[in-house]
Amino acid sequence: MPTVNVDADRYVFKPLKKNYEVEEFEELCFDFGIELEEATSEREMAAKEGGKTESLSDKLLYKIDIPANRYDMLCGEGISRALKTYLGIAKPPVYKVVKPADGKLQKLHVKPETGAIRPHVVAAVLRNITFDQGAYDSFIDLQDKLHNNICRKRTLVAIGTHDLDTLQGPFTYEAQTPKDINFVPLNQTKSFNGDELMKFYESDRKLNKFLHIIRDAPKYPVIYDSKRTVLSLPPIINSNHSKIKLSTKNVFIECTATDITKAKIVLNTMVTMFSEYCAEPFTVEPVEVINADGTSVIYPDLSPRAIESNVEYINRSIGVKLEANKIAELLEKMSLGAKASSDNKTVQVSIPPTRSDILHSCDVMEDVAVAYGFNNIVETTPQFGTVAVQQPVNKLTDQLRREIALAGYTEVLSFTLCSHDENFAHLNKEDQGESVKLSNPKTIEYQVVRTSLLPGLLKTINANQHFPRPFRLFEVSDVVFKDDRPEFERRSRNQRNLCAIYSNNTSGFEAIHGLLDRIMMKLGVGLVPHNTDGGYYIKESENATFFPGRRADIYYNKQLVGAFGIVHPEVLEKFEIGFPCTAIEMNVEAFL
Repeated sequence: MPTVNVDADRYVFKPLKKNYEVEEFEELCFDFGIELEEATSEREMAAKEGGKTESLSDKLLYKIDIPANRYDMLCGEGISRALKTYLGIAKPPVYKVVKPADGKLQKLHVKPETGAIRPHVVAAVLRNITFDQGAYDSFIDLQDKLHNNICRKRTLVAIGTHDLDTLQGPFTYEAQTPKDINFVPLNQTKSFNGDELMKFYESDRKLNKFLHIIRDAPKYPVIYDSKRTVLSLPPIINSNHSKIKLSTKNVFIECTATDITKAKIVLNTMVTMFSEYCAEPFTVEPVEVINADGTSVIYPDLSPRAIESNVEYINRSIGVKLEANKIAELLEKMSLGAKASSDNKTVQVSIPPTRSDILHSCDVMEDVAVAYGFNNIVETTPQFGTVAVQQPVNKLTDQLRREIALAGYTEVLSFTLCSHDENFAHLNKEDQGESVKLSNPKTIEYQVVRTSLLPGLLKTINANQHFPRPFRLFEVSDVVFKDDRPEFERRSRNQRNLCAIYSNNTSGFEAIHGLLDRIMMKLGVGLVPHNTDGGYYIKESENATFFPGRRADIYYNKQLVGAFGIVHPEVLEKFEIGFPCTAIEMNVEAFL
């Protein structure tokens, strides 16, 4: 959970109109679903870390742990605003997008070459803003918190903030070769080109961890104004030319990204949190982004979203009996707009741009529970007595694990995610669209949710080839397939598979075939003639993962449930294994 340090007097005592004792504020935080970690001061924190304390303040600070998905509470402004609404001191603000008086929006043109490295950008302007030192520090700190949280250390989104009065629009978002980019980076006096900047920041403890994001790219992303003044080199650093100061009155905010959804959330969070310091509070000036394909989008979008939640579902999930109007009242304490339907069976919920964490009715239900108070939920005895038992698939899985282990095999537990090539090309398979793919994988090693357990076992053998053979490994775990049938809400389903592999100087085909026979014997499944119910049989297979003539499909009640055989040399070569392997993989859910 992220931890936010807030000035107790500025963000708690004054806005909440009460000087809280530590224990009292701790209880308020608990009721609201956050946690007061510590009451401290700058001097005390520095002393604990062994740093210098002479010039530091004794002002009371609250260190508050915030849920990771509450981006709106990663700064003192958001915490203060949420608690004021929760306590009924103030209504949640209404955020407005207001065009400038002359009607001319700032424009940001996106060049096609950015698509190869960092394709998305969004932007907005905070007009006539007034910073004091506390607001300025909070503004900078929120950017750091967002970078470490939703932005995934700037890999998904990078925030740039600029003094608009030092720049001249329209702006362009481009990709240039490193040697063609020259500017003075933030808090420096010397100009660097892209290559020099990368070398300069190698020793910087804060920025060197971001260099890898673009360092090996042939072109770097860069934002210019109309006079070719550099604003920023995302996601590394801004230009010193447009540095934000206490005297800054107009702030231009841009967010470059590989994920447009997260970019919108980050931009909305920045402008909603600090628009309260504008001359007209909670107003934001939009920016027109002209994409490389010629389409135009105006950001930010601060319009509320709508969700309809069932009253019966909310009451049943929490364990209370609340009327629709009461649920709406509780939701308003959580900064959500809400209204009961005419039949009082549902609640229409209006979600402000600050609450990107609300995705489903279960999130609405959770907010109702928080506002109602978990300690106010009456403990009740269940109406029905039950005896806990294992799920049938888990019971069968445990029995199979035991039997395979007794046969001399060692269990492994491999990653659920793997690369697309490992799941398909390395196994001589084609992707038929059955896998669940990650939209923004952090590395190429984790691109899809596995549809087979075999890649994990082959990678385990690859990593342990220095140990003596033979290897006898197995895994009984879930694989995942896309499934658009209506009974699967998430359009995917889990399947419990069994996979075992034998590797030695010789193939060991007979070892895996014997393991199959033992598994079937323990399951009470007999061998039957081809195309016959009531047992299992094997047929010659066309599975390209295995060697022709040394592979077979496994059928149970005339349904294909798995395959086994000698692993094809091409597959072994791709996994860099120098010894023959024989493997089996089958769906165990068919035997329930």
